[in-house]
Amino acid sequence: MAREFFGTDGIRGRVGEYPINTEFVLKLGWAAGKAFAGAESGQILIGKDTRLSGYMLESALQAGITSAGVDVRLLGPMPTPAIAYLTRTFHGLAGVVISASHNPFYDNGIKFFSSEGQKLPDRIEETIEHYLGEPMVTVPPEQTGKVSRITDAAGRYIEFCKSRYRAPAGLEGLRIVVDCAHGATYHIAPSVLSELGADVVAIGVEPDGLNINKDVGSTNPDALKLAVKERRADLGIALDGDGDRVVMVDHHGDLVDGDELLYIIARHRHDRRKLAGGVVGTVMSNFGLERALQNLDIPFHRSPVGDRYVMADLVERGWILGGESSGHILCLDQSSTGDGIVSALQVLNAIRYFERPLDEIKSGMSKYPQRMINVSCDKRRVDEPSVIDAVSRIEGRLGDAGRVLLRPSGTEPVVRVMVEGEDEALVNQLCEDLAAVVGA
Repeated sequence: MAREFFGTDGIRGRVGEYPINTEFVLKLGWAAGKAFAGAESGQILIGKDTRLSGYMLESALQAGITSAGVDVRLLGPMPTPAIAYLTRTFHGLAGVVISASHNPFYDNGIKFFSSEGQKLPDRIEETIEHYLGEPMVTVPPEQTGKVSRITDAAGRYIEFCKSRYRAPAGLEGLRIVVDCAHGATYHIAPSVLSELGADVVAIGVEPDGLNINKDVGSTNPDALKLAVKERRADLGIALDGDGDRVVMVDHHGDLVDGDELLYIIARHRHDRRKLAGGVVGTVMSNFGLERALQNLDIPFHRSPVGDRYVMADLVERGWILGGESSGHILCLDQSSTGDGIVSALQVLNAIRYFERPLDEIKSGMSKYPQRMINVSCDKRRVDEPSVIDAVSRIEGRLGDAGRVLLRPSGTEPVVRVMVEGEDEALVNQLCEDLAAVVGA
């Protein structure tokens, strides 16, 4: 069954425009209640990030869910992975996140977690879409769901995060700048780090409903780089608006992206014989990550872009570690979904284990120069003989020291042309040559 509303990460769009308006979200809440409850009684947990529109969408969702006869537990502003965790611990039928992640405040979205705190399987999303096409019929008045608030949600999640830090020594002696993007981690991440002993400098912790991700956070790390150098910190941690992504900054103010963080975590676990298989990246993961893992005899597999695909490959292989360059990292022995705070703690575990600063423990991986050009054309161009021949020629020039990727966009008539290799000048030239062939 083709899905009309659900994308790779729930339903997302501009607030006030279909489908992110109150009328649709009310019906979505009812459809979700019908899909999750079935013959069961239970509760659905709802959390949100700090967008102003979260109030409106939360009210519409809870009205829809309760009209289907299902109870609602409100969490308030909480990171996406916290909602996954609390859904499991409260034995919820499902968890709902109101967030547009790293997008600006005028966007918002709805995504769901299963009772196990994982992304929904296709069959559940298809069931919700089925009910969205049905007339909305509320339950009899005596069966209407109730709404209550979980008042200690933040404290529960803080303790969970702290339990994911396993190094014998605490974080005493480390000055850490944490950038919460004026988002859902603003009242969580600083407490986790300070309670573990770090000297914490917090930025991006003054949400006003409109400033989420604005000039801060994992997609805008310049503020963090500056703060790390000004405060002479040992490192910086940048989260995104809903707290499922993380990038870091070393004491020089240099960015450490998701590929490098994934390498550090993998190296630490491999050294302790705790890796349990290999690592899943994506087709966009830097070639340097693949090479660095090869040097450690760690298997590496590339999935399509999107954390749900990384998750699917991890489950299929029985592995526990994967992620994306953006900083969405999955440590399945620590959390059921991507968790920026937990991922950062895994890196801090490695820093304490190797007794080396962040810039030194990432040095085993050298990022390869990468160039990407978006070419406006039909996606079918990638299968044309002239393009296939051009790709083959360029791959021959690169040998085993680089790679070529043609990736049609899923949302616009664009083909992303990417070339990676050791020589930056050659990479740039080859990418431009290939883009010219694709766009011809």
